[in-house]
Amino acid sequence: MSELGNDFADLAVVIPVYNEEKSIKSCIESWTRELTDLEIRYILIILNDGSGDETERVLSELPQEKSIQIVHKRNEGHGPTILRGYTRAVEIAEWVFQVDSDNELPAEVFHTFWNARHQKEAVLGFRIGREQSFVRRFISRTAKYATRLLYNSQIKDVNIPYRLIRSNILAPIVSHIPHDTFAPNIAISGALAKTGAAVSELPVPFAPRTHGIASLNDLSAFTNAMKSLVQLARISRSFT
Repeated sequence: MSELGNDFADLAVVIPVYNEEKSIKSCIESWTRELTDLEIRYILIILNDGSGDETERVLSELPQEKSIQIVHKRNEGHGPTILRGYTRAVEIAEWVFQVDSDNELPAEVFHTFWNARHQKEAVLGFRIGREQSFVRRFISRTAKYATRLLYNSQIKDVNIPYRLIRSNILAPIVSHIPHDTFAPNIAISGALAKTGAAVSELPVPFAPRTHGIASLNDLSAFTNAMKSLVQLARISRSFT
């Protein structure tokens, strides 16, 4: 379903984009197809984070649909971009889902998340079949254990960009996360645990990107991850 009128949508999907000229069209097409098949009243929020390639042109050539909102903005980074998306999404839909635009996590398994949402406040994925460099594995494990220590979280994949959360749960969490937070999804995972939200976790098959490159190399990822730990500690004090 794509004709929304003035009604509150069932779902808003937050998709940050940075230099994904070869992936963004297929990403949008796959999510449109999946959500239409599920007969969900949805809105895709596409946030172009100051891409320097042809992403803006590709987006401008897409058919204009009420169910697709495209935002072009200056480059701020992945974290601030998804926070902007979340802030908009909670105002227009009952549920919010976040996914990246690199096609590493498939739209085709989303139906299992949508079907699992009943009596839950969040359904989070955890990646299977993912191979990482030593640095990336270290970062992922550090984030997981830091979230366990700071938030008493047992969530398996604290930073996965494949998460479905009720807007009335997400909105107050996001309001306590500073706009410049590097990895807000980790803080959100922690806040869900610390506030006792009803969370379900489901596997998501991981497939390495076939186009483009990751926006951060290992060194940049490590440096920002260390800064993120300080941010996570500060944010954790906002939740009881």
